[in-house]
Amino acid sequence: MFVKIILISFCGSLLCLDRIFIQAMISRPVVIAPIIGFLLNNVYAGLIIGALIELIWIDRLPLGTYIPPNDSIAAVTATSIAGIAGSSLGRVSPELIALSVLLAIPCGIIAKQIDVMIVKSNNAISDKALDDAKENNIKAIERKNYLGLFKVFIFYGVFLLAIQTLFIPSVIWMYPRFNETILKALSLTYYFLPLLGIAVAINMLKLRRTIPIVCAVFLVAAILLEILHV
Repeated sequence: MFVKIILISFCGSLLCLDRIFIQAMISRPVVIAPIIGFLLNNVYAGLIIGALIELIWIDRLPLGTYIPPNDSIAAVTATSIAGIAGSSLGRVSPELIALSVLLAIPCGIIAKQIDVMIVKSNNAISDKALDDAKENNIKAIERKNYLGLFKVFIFYGVFLLAIQTLFIPSVIWMYPRFNETILKALSLTYYFLPLLGIAVAINMLKLRRTIPIVCAVFLVAAILLEILHV
């Protein structure tokens, strides 16, 4: 288990660099979560988790000086919890996916604060790079760019390692002890999360009149799925 945690911490941190470096959309939840799921032999869980987290924070765009919640870290965390804990428990159930997402969302908000601190600390490096530019010292500017990337990689890697080490053993111990009421609540949460995400997306598109219709459709679908035990 701890070998997988270290692997996911390294790969997740590396993929999260796309947020500030290449920016090829690899770090988006709908991409990074299935990749992590593939590494854990559970692409399906990665696809579901990536879609859920993508929808929940789809209206949080990094415009101007605004730094959004780190949905990449949240996606990696949720997929890792579901994949590793599910492998230990024997199955990745919808309830476990819902629990993983609920645990990962606060991690994305905390990671946002890490991003803010990194940006502030990089301001000093940026000022020094400007001095190097005045002296036409290209090599020094390159080293400072690499230093900034290395700093982000280390912070993300340590953060992912810490939260996985905390949450995964806790979920493995705690989940089998949940009673029917908690499992029922997690099951309903699993069906509610797509509804919440689509409502956020519709609100972003300013189609607010369609929200009640979407809510009703998803409510009926969730009831039917529950009745039919799909």
